[in-house]
Amino acid sequence: MRARHVHVCICTYKRPVWLKRLLEALAGQTTDGTFTYSIVVADNDAAQSARETVAAFAQSHSTEILYRSQPLKNIALTRNTSIEPADGEFIAFLDDDEFPVPEWLQELLKACETYQAAGVLGPVRPYFDEPPAEWIIKGKFCERPEPPTGTLLEGSKCRTGNVLFRRSIIADSPAPFDQAFPNGGEDVDFFVRMTQRGHRFVWCNEAPAYESVPPSRQTRSYMLKRALLRGKNSLKIAHGRATMVAKSFIAAPLYTLILPFTLLAGQHVFMKYCIKTCDHLGRLTALVGLNPVSER
Repeated sequence: MRARHVHVCICTYKRPVWLKRLLEALAGQTTDGTFTYSIVVADNDAAQSARETVAAFAQSHSTEILYRSQPLKNIALTRNTSIEPADGEFIAFLDDDEFPVPEWLQELLKACETYQAAGVLGPVRPYFDEPPAEWIIKGKFCERPEPPTGTLLEGSKCRTGNVLFRRSIIADSPAPFDQAFPNGGEDVDFFVRMTQRGHRFVWCNEAPAYESVPPSRQTRSYMLKRALLRGKNSLKIAHGRATMVAKSFIAAPLYTLILPFTLLAGQHVFMKYCIKTCDHLGRLTALVGLNPVSER
């Protein structure tokens, strides 16, 4: 096993332009000679649309990179495929629509060792190619909470969009992501199970990545579908399921009742409560076997 080596995992699906930008950003990571890193791209497109991008990168850069194909439409299987070649001490994940700052890996490693954590998560901040609508800015729909560095995180608050963790925590599991989550939620399920085993995950504000938010993700329909899917997938997580369902039985009718009144406070407040309502409705419809949305 290579010590102080980071295996950076990217799961991609038909996004060659964004993937190229991400690979360029990874090639520029600063290490100060204190660690090494390699990249693996797990292509979830049966047509292998990422293969050419990876080959071109390999020809023009010295950074070690591997290509893996996983044709079944299942993000959990694709994540498992991406970690199969890992032989270093650490594993990191970025989404293919993101790109990190040059100090990204360095800061995550520093925090992981400073706080003696099993893993570290960093901020994912929005990147707009075009200025978004005013209601999106006011409602902060593309922004996520950023607690102080060193904050201990609950498993349900963790995700794979910007994370580094010790490979040892999955040493007993060759397929740590549950394929029962084919279209999202597999990362939350993973971190909930890891924290139940006693593994600690902390926050590092000094290791941000930026996520592209194209106009197609700035629509009301996209945000509502995403909330329905998130609610549906949350029901698959065993831990705290009864409590989540009980909350949804109370919250869904309550939010529906007050929705018309939120319009008085502006579009951004109205949409915020629409999203909350869909989160709960997605959970309740899944409970009775309905499937209002299968993907975002």
